[in-house]
Amino acid sequence: MDLWHLKIFCKVIEQKSFSKAGESVFISQPTVSSHMRDLESYFGCRMVDRLSREAVPTKAGALLYSYAKKLLALYDEMESALSGFQGNIKGSLVIGGSTIPGEYILPGIAGSFTKTYPDIKLSLIIGDTEKIINDTVSGFIELGVVGAAKKDKRIQQEILIDDQMQLIVPSNHKWAKKKSVTIKMLTEEPFIIREKGSGTLKSFEQNLNKAGFDIDDLKIAAQMGSTEAVRQGIKNQVGVSILSTIAVRDNLKDGSLKALAIEGLDLNRSFYLTLSKQRSLSPLCNAFIEHMKSRLLTNLP
Repeated sequence: MDLWHLKIFCKVIEQKSFSKAGESVFISQPTVSSHMRDLESYFGCRMVDRLSREAVPTKAGALLYSYAKKLLALYDEMESALSGFQGNIKGSLVIGGSTIPGEYILPGIAGSFTKTYPDIKLSLIIGDTEKIINDTVSGFIELGVVGAAKKDKRIQQEILIDDQMQLIVPSNHKWAKKKSVTIKMLTEEPFIIREKGSGTLKSFEQNLNKAGFDIDDLKIAAQMGSTEAVRQGIKNQVGVSILSTIAVRDNLKDGSLKALAIEGLDLNRSFYLTLSKQRSLSPLCNAFIEHMKSRLLTNLP
């Protein structure tokens, strides 16, 4: 058993398919199957089951996957560190972002970074704030950018960029020509909320509580699992919602959506660079952080 076997195994779990795993690393499905047999023979137990045409991990496989990801991340970190010692910036870097930074900020930064350092391989994972923090702590990713601060002794956070959230309504909404509404008015209008774990939802809830209101005071019309789903829900008259103006800036420019303030609520927030205290940063990660900060200082995502 070697790291190559573990890499193939992780691909099978992530792709939920032997054939797709093979395609991702340019080997045949029979070769993938052979590697999986070798791995199961080494550990003496089944690691993958085929259910409904999908490859899913057994309990032993799920345990192996959690350790395999850490080992592969540590290997990438080692390669990057040695390259940095020799004066080269190359290797693999896995970063993560909650919805807004992951979809609207980090892709542009990642693109310019890979142009600056063409010998590196960069992967971007997008999830809610809780997932990105957990993946940072577990070692799956080396840095994360999330929309909420969290008291966790295992991580360190610093403010990276400020964000403005506002009430977003369709252009033909009765409030579209207003500059602001009261919280009381908001409680009487169909409202779309984000899923549990969302940094946007957490920040909004905290501000509501400070003003003496609760999320249950709202007339919840729907709960949606992504910023894009909420944006489409607003455009299709499902309800109004709180969104980052970064996420809807094109709609605000073309006039299809309107942004309003909510009286008594300070909806400004920050995005936080999140790192594990238990992991030394690779030279590649340090280079990315420097690049990211320089881009944000010039307002160029």
